[in-house]
Amino acid sequence: MATQSEMACSCPICSEIFKDPVVLSCSHSFCKNCLRNWWAEQPLHVCPVCKRRSSRDDPPCNLVLKNVCEALIHELTLKDKPSAQTETLCSQHSEKLRLFCLDHQQLVCLVCRDSRTHKKHTFKPIDEAAQDYKDFVKKSLKPLQEELQRLNQVKVEWDQTAEYISVQAQNTEKQIKEEFWKMKEFLLKEEQARIYALRNEAQQKSSMMQQRIEALSVEMVALSDTIQATEKELRSEDVLFLQNYKASVRRVQELHPTVDPELPSGTLIDVAKHVGNLSFNIWNKMKQIVSYTPVILDPNTACPELLLSDDLRSVKFEKLDNETVLPKNPERFQGYSAVLGSEGFTSGTYSWEVKIGGNLNWSVGVIGESAPRKGEISHGYWEIWFKDGEYRAYSPPSIDRVLSLSKPLQRIRVHLDMNRKKLSFSDPDTDTHIFTFTHAFTEKVFPLFSMIHLMQLKISPMNITAQLEM
Repeated sequence: MATQSEMACSCPICSEIFKDPVVLSCSHSFCKNCLRNWWAEQPLHVCPVCKRRSSRDDPPCNLVLKNVCEALIHELTLKDKPSAQTETLCSQHSEKLRLFCLDHQQLVCLVCRDSRTHKKHTFKPIDEAAQDYKDFVKKSLKPLQEELQRLNQVKVEWDQTAEYISVQAQNTEKQIKEEFWKMKEFLLKEEQARIYALRNEAQQKSSMMQQRIEALSVEMVALSDTIQATEKELRSEDVLFLQNYKASVRRVQELHPTVDPELPSGTLIDVAKHVGNLSFNIWNKMKQIVSYTPVILDPNTACPELLLSDDLRSVKFEKLDNETVLPKNPERFQGYSAVLGSEGFTSGTYSWEVKIGGNLNWSVGVIGESAPRKGEISHGYWEIWFKDGEYRAYSPPSIDRVLSLSKPLQRIRVHLDMNRKKLSFSDPDTDTHIFTFTHAFTEKVFPLFSMIHLMQLKISPMNITAQLEM
């Protein structure tokens, strides 16, 4: 907090102690530069405090105030500096501190050294003791410096992860919108097609009704004319009536109605056809544009050398470029070219098929949740492995069996039965069994896919059927 002296010697503009103070005719003082900058923004040279116009554009220096301010600054500077007497003289003997007592860990003078207090103590010159303890502190500080360096690196990685999360969110949102746009486009086309069918039926049946109404109107006119002519003859004289009698009877008897008053079946709009089970029928038809894949790959587990498709149904090996940086999250494989399915299983029965194609080094199977994700994996997974032209059933450390197949695999089916403790592999093209692991899975397992070749593994979609229950 500023003292009264500091406040009295403070410029009203910058609130600091005056520098080169100048005085105006109104007796108010300001730093020379502060006043110059103030006036540079004002149309008139007035006092910043009382707004009185200055009689001079170049006000004189306030020498008295300048001397006071310089003295105050000097006083404050001395106050901030520690006293040399306090630092260098012994508080008990007023002698210069020359030694450092290793037992009491304090500075002492020569009188202190010979006193009872420091009898039989070990001393060192100040410069030697300072160097020894500086070396000790530096050594103690090194782990902290290394820790800070490590944390700096962690922060860099976390900053990259935060940026990656943002990119992930943007890309995922884009994919969601694209998928919904496809469904919206399908629904819009279906709506238009069904409205067109409705309007077409309405036009046809309205046209048919209009034709029948027009025919009925023509017949009604003919009947009306006949009735009017006959009624007129009935009102004529007897002689005249009898003269025209035969013609009247013939006209009445020969006029027969031709319009069927009964409407034919199907005259009305078939509302049930257009709206009955509408949403179910649309959903059933939507199966043509959608597919279901029993296993979806989890990009957060993918080794950096693996590239997943946008729909997360296929994976290929791709050499990393220097700009590719993926977060080192705990789920991600490092040192093992693998990716997992997004959902794990603890019970039940599951099946999925994988298109192998011409890959030269691949494996498909399952892995336990607790299996390590970094470096070599020595246990906890079961797979069919193809390498160097050989198919192997592999589950370290106990199972490594070469398999004999009649023809190269193009697809492989995985069937996991957690309840019966079996993991089976077969060739869906020939419906041939390949190998079955029997194991009591005690933890959640995830579908496992691995490859080291510039090809692709793809999970096959399943057929979607609708089953109605009564």
